[in-house]
Amino acid sequence: MKIAFYGSSLLSSYWNGAATYYRGILSELAKRGYQIHFYEPDAFDRQQHRDIDPPEWAEVTVYPATVDAARNVLAEAAKADIVVKASGVGVFDDELLEGVLDEAAPGATRIYWDVDAAATLEEIGQAADHPLRRRLPEFDLVLTYGGGPPVVNNYRQFGARDCIPIYNALDPLTHHPVRAEERFAADLSFLANRLPDREARVEEFFLHAAALTPEKKFLLGGNGWETKAMPANVRAIGHVGTRDHNAFNCTPLAVLNVARDSMANIGFSPATRVFEAAGAAACLITDAWEGIEQFLKPDEEVLVARDGQDVAEHLARLTPERARAIGQAALDRVLQEHTYAHRGAEADRVLRAQVSAKREMVAA
Repeated sequence: MKIAFYGSSLLSSYWNGAATYYRGILSELAKRGYQIHFYEPDAFDRQQHRDIDPPEWAEVTVYPATVDAARNVLAEAAKADIVVKASGVGVFDDELLEGVLDEAAPGATRIYWDVDAAATLEEIGQAADHPLRRRLPEFDLVLTYGGGPPVVNNYRQFGARDCIPIYNALDPLTHHPVRAEERFAADLSFLANRLPDREARVEEFFLHAAALTPEKKFLLGGNGWETKAMPANVRAIGHVGTRDHNAFNCTPLAVLNVARDSMANIGFSPATRVFEAAGAAACLITDAWEGIEQFLKPDEEVLVARDGQDVAEHLARLTPERARAIGQAALDRVLQEHTYAHRGAEADRVLRAQVSAKREMVAA
């Protein structure tokens, strides 16, 4: 089966946290016989910061960030059995949404794949004339990379025919234990781009924890933090490419995960970084959110913090021996239950069932 996938970027993780999710899911689908064509705009300097070359398991078309170029690649949707519009492409999202629905072949399965469902639902909830809200019932299926029952129920209330979470996971060939590197040495490290709906939580869980423990070393990776005021024991290093994620996670005593506001509020939304850190056998400290037990067991496979004070207390009690034990337990758990091979098998079942149902409906 042929998939036409319109997303932000498969080739670059620069200002594009969904890249590893796309790679993990789509590479597994390719192993199961899908022919994948990924369409991504040349926008936000992503092509100048590629993490990978076009992979052998997908054809990639990079199109200029213009309306005419977007229309040209949308015409390709007519050739696919499954046409996917991902959320958060960043340019021409409305035009791509309309084009996917209008240009797909009559018997094709149309999917909206949401990689930030909590934020999307908040946005369409505030605008009755939002293009996605208006045309949501025309999609055969909504897939999300997180959110659990709250997201599923909300999407159905807005008119989705069905909504199924396909959670992000670990690619053990990409993220795995490696040697520590001195340039990433720290007591606590945090990797995330600076975004408005995350910043207050970063201030509380990371910067406040640093201020409470001036004797500890804190390392901050990601775009946008250069102008942020920080305690003296925080070192900001800017963008960290995918090839350096393993060393970034393996080197410090512990790694922090901080969810964005919407994801924390709705729960059941582990960030990609959770699985990347666990895959590297890092000791992970995460902010508290509903549903974490579905992925990692608190106090044994992950440490959970309610605020910056909790983070500081975890660090004060954490020994290298306990950090290694927690990291190894997390690695064992994700290898058993949360790899992209698991998610790919799940996505394959969902897609084949949906395509079969659509073909039967069209035939009738």
